[in-house]
Amino acid sequence: QVQLVESGGGLVQSGDSLRLSCVVSGFTVDHWTIGWFRQAPGKKREEISCIGTTEGDIYYADSAKGRFSITRDKAKNALFLQMDNLKSEDTAIYYCAADQRFNVGSYYMCGRRTATHWGQGTQVTVAS
Repeated sequence: QVQLVESGGGLVQSGDSLRLSCVVSGFTVDHWTIGWFRQAPGKKREEISCIGTTEGDIYYADSAKGRFSITRDKAKNALFLQMDNLKSEDTAIYYCAADQRFNVGSYYMCGRRTATHWGQGTQVTVAS
């Protein structure tokens, strides 16, 4: 059974940092394309960053470039999102997602905002 469990969210001040974690089970974290998405109240879900199964296949949304960094740890079977210089507009529920389909890379997953499996989300609130 595939599971994705996020953690690390919380209430922080503008300019602070947070590191989100997503521990996965039922698959190996570097065998599927996997990524982070978020949804703010009253807004559509948006992509943040996705990482594919081939080296160098990483996508960042414009809103994440220069401030966020996606990494994965095979030993921990986990995905991480380091978020620096947080802003009030980063307030949202953050979701970890994975796609088990063959030939789905980071640009496809993030660009289409699509995945076959989703976590339950973790709340990030940035106070200005």
